[in-house]
Amino acid sequence: MFAKPVRGSTTAAAEDDVVVLLIGMRINHFWAVHQWLPVMLSMFRMLGELGRDHDRGLLGHVLLTASPRTYYVVQYWQSKEKLYAFATSPDMFHHRAWAVINRKKRQGKARGHVGLWHETYIAPEGSYESIYFDMPVFGLAKAHGQVPIERRGRSAKDRFAHRSAGAAGEAG
Repeated sequence: MFAKPVRGSTTAAAEDDVVVLLIGMRINHFWAVHQWLPVMLSMFRMLGELGRDHDRGLLGHVLLTASPRTYYVVQYWQSKEKLYAFATSPDMFHHRAWAVINRKKRQGKARGHVGLWHETYIAPEGSYESIYFDMPVFGLAKAHGQVPIERRGRSAKDRFAHRSAGAAGEAG
């Protein structure tokens, strides 16, 4: 349960584009537990579903809180196509959960007790970098693997300039 730190400086071994999804909820009314608890449990169910089927494309995730009201998950995906496929797949729980939400909205039964949000980012290679110092494998490095910092560069400028073999070959 408690990961050991990796000594020294490391960076994420990500190659090519990186797909990051931030998705979360805000509890607007704490007393409406019957409204927000199912939403929270749904997120855990979806993460479990994705964890059992790695071909769906979720590489890793981090659960975070922004306040006592706001909880979210940072998700790292193999591609935006796999993210879209998951979001629209009728055999996945996400599709059924959104059908319920949309039906409540159409029927005027959405009460505003819980807020939902997501943001998706596609970071092209050369538009992201990372550094971890005496940290357990975390975040982007946990999703894509971790390498010693020397493999990508000691400065942020060097890490931003790193190109994968495929990208370097395309540039030539």
